[in-house]
Amino acid sequence: MSIEQFSSIDCDALRMRPGLPATSGGKTRMAEDGREESVAADEDSEHTAVDGSSSFTNAMVEEGSSLLRRMEICVAEAEKRSGKNAVNMQETFSVYLIETRPMDAVAEGRNPAPDSLWRRYSEFELLRNYLIVTYPYTVVPPLPEKRAEFVWHKLSADNMDPDFVERRRVGLENFLLRVASHPVLSNDKILYHFLTEEHGWKEVVYETGFQAKADSRLRALSATFRVRNPDKRFMEMKHYSDELQSYTSQLLRARARVADRLYGVYKVHGNYGRVFSEWSAIEKEMGDGLQSAGHHMDAYAASIDDILEEEEHYADQIKEYLSYAEALRAVCRKHELTQFELEMASQDLISKKQQREELATGIVRTFSFKGMTNKLFGQEAPEQREARLKLLEELIAEGEETVKEKTVECEEHVERAWVDMQRFKDQKDKDLREALINYAVMQISMCKKGIQVWSNAKECFLKM
Repeated sequence: MSIEQFSSIDCDALRMRPGLPATSGGKTRMAEDGREESVAADEDSEHTAVDGSSSFTNAMVEEGSSLLRRMEICVAEAEKRSGKNAVNMQETFSVYLIETRPMDAVAEGRNPAPDSLWRRYSEFELLRNYLIVTYPYTVVPPLPEKRAEFVWHKLSADNMDPDFVERRRVGLENFLLRVASHPVLSNDKILYHFLTEEHGWKEVVYETGFQAKADSRLRALSATFRVRNPDKRFMEMKHYSDELQSYTSQLLRARARVADRLYGVYKVHGNYGRVFSEWSAIEKEMGDGLQSAGHHMDAYAASIDDILEEEEHYADQIKEYLSYAEALRAVCRKHELTQFELEMASQDLISKKQQREELATGIVRTFSFKGMTNKLFGQEAPEQREARLKLLEELIAEGEETVKEKTVECEEHVERAWVDMQRFKDQKDKDLREALINYAVMQISMCKKGIQVWSNAKECFLKM
């Protein structure tokens, strides 16, 4: 499926929640509308209850509503810390302050102090891994990059660089807002625990046993190559995710190259400023005009730092969808795995039924070692035959139950995953459209400022 085909799918547009964290460039990141009527979480999904939860806690995870309707969430700041890791070695790391406040208090005009706690990036990773395993039919929002990628040469690739840590803070807040506004993920009690309980939440996560349920990469890869009848829509979606990742990575690489060259062009204008300023020292009538023009050129050369800093926030929005492409593929791979398991269970059931028929009739339709031994050493005793038939009947009953369960699992995954993919499609279309338009507006503004600088220089020259 091409990007154009996927973008043309007719779906109801999702409203987007305004007021998400503003970046230092003054732009607003968008997440889904927390007030959108949420899809009820499946009653059979495994959730770990938070012991001693109050009625407010229960309201937070009320089925059919998103957490963002009930709670104000932000990642307020980042802080650098040092400590010893699991192997008792000293390390430096960043922690992020999560602040939450009941939405009803805000609506009533009260302004209570927010509840706050600190989390490391690795804890955000643990939360996301839990959500991926627990809700395999959802396109789980990605985390911001752990290390800077697609950087131009003047931008630091150090993951402890203050500018990078600040952009990651914005990305982590955006991740929480997306999860908290998701119609299914927002109802998870582990998420609420992550936001409100600083200590003990990891133990609660591990008690769910989600790690044991995680599909191995080898199993998923095997299913990809051996599945016979996958849903065509998911195969097209998987192909689309590959294309989306390819085009967004190409866009980011192109943008990094442009940023490198643009930085050089702007900084070279500083040479105009230096030449005009030095020249003005030997001129009497032309001196003031040359010096003023030099100041304009210096200001123009210096402005590129703020411009490219603002550009980085648009690049981060594109990077988010670069990562979303992998989240989309994960849902498709899960479909391949469930379909492959259904096919294997069906094949096993057919084989056992054939064995039962051969044993009952005494006619072996296919070559088998058992058939050869019967010809060489004679038929089994009636008691042995009856025992084998009884065992086969039990295995067939178990096989039929397994096929039934796998069929339901596969159908439910297809149905739920397709709904969430359409939700993601609406979100993607709106977010990328807004990001690209704002990026174009920023470029237009940058060009206008360049025109203004040269217009000011022209006025200085006219006054000489």
